[in-house]
Amino acid sequence: MRELEFVVPESFEGAKLKHFLRGPCKISNKLMTRQKLVFNGILVNGIHAYVTKIIHTGDLVCLRLPDWEKEIEAVPIPLDIVWEDDDLLVINKPSHMPVYPTPGHDADSLANAVSAHYQAHGWKLGFHPIYRLDKNTSGLIIIAKHSYGASVLAFGVEKEYTAICEGILQGEGTISAPIRLKEGHGIQREVGEGEGAQYAVTHWKAVEKYQNGHTLLKIHLETGRTHQIRVHFSHIGHPLAGDDMYGGSREWISRQALACGSVQFFHPVTHERISLACPLPEDMQVLCLKAAEA
Repeated sequence: MRELEFVVPESFEGAKLKHFLRGPCKISNKLMTRQKLVFNGILVNGIHAYVTKIIHTGDLVCLRLPDWEKEIEAVPIPLDIVWEDDDLLVINKPSHMPVYPTPGHDADSLANAVSAHYQAHGWKLGFHPIYRLDKNTSGLIIIAKHSYGASVLAFGVEKEYTAICEGILQGEGTISAPIRLKEGHGIQREVGEGEGAQYAVTHWKAVEKYQNGHTLLKIHLETGRTHQIRVHFSHIGHPLAGDDMYGGSREWISRQALACGSVQFFHPVTHERISLACPLPEDMQVLCLKAAEA
């Protein structure tokens, strides 16, 4: 069981415990409710406390996070672990691996692999990815080992993607266009207004252009919609190489040329600024070399 401790500052003298938990402790209402069901889930100075308790300067508040009991089939799949501590696990996910088990991929997902990693160490920990990457998108993905870490990091991760699109783009720009589910499709998206449309903004910068008509890009998302990068670049006439769902050709690469190359965030417990990066995946490196030589 992971125990997290917080000291009440002078600014919360005489406040209710729930205001301290929701404020500087960044505990969501959902997690607060869940902790009420845990034996001694919330303690103040070592004594069980209700969230309506009045707290004082210097009080020690302890959050006791229970072991995770939900079972995900453990499958010993090699993991490229970029960083790990008691609270977080950061993986360089390969392409062609879904984050969760899906029909046809019941035992080869990231969740299966992480479950086996935990099991090998005798840990009962949760699988809480802070964000998802499409099955064929590679790169860094942050996994919280408990719900508190997931709650704090939910909107606090800066990600930089690397992509290779078809056609030549120069300079930098922003794509602001709403995204909705394409009519008659279960997963495919499109740019469009109307029912279900979600505001979406993508910022891009051209890094290198190639003789064969491709451009290497660095991308930052202001919003995080399903297939956002893929849909936005298809919308402006520059689909990602290999992304045949959105108009890209698989002549040069067998999946969408997209990877989450770096992440930055403040650690949910230590508050340390963490910056991590991974190299461009091999298939995208090969595409760049071939494109440069064409």
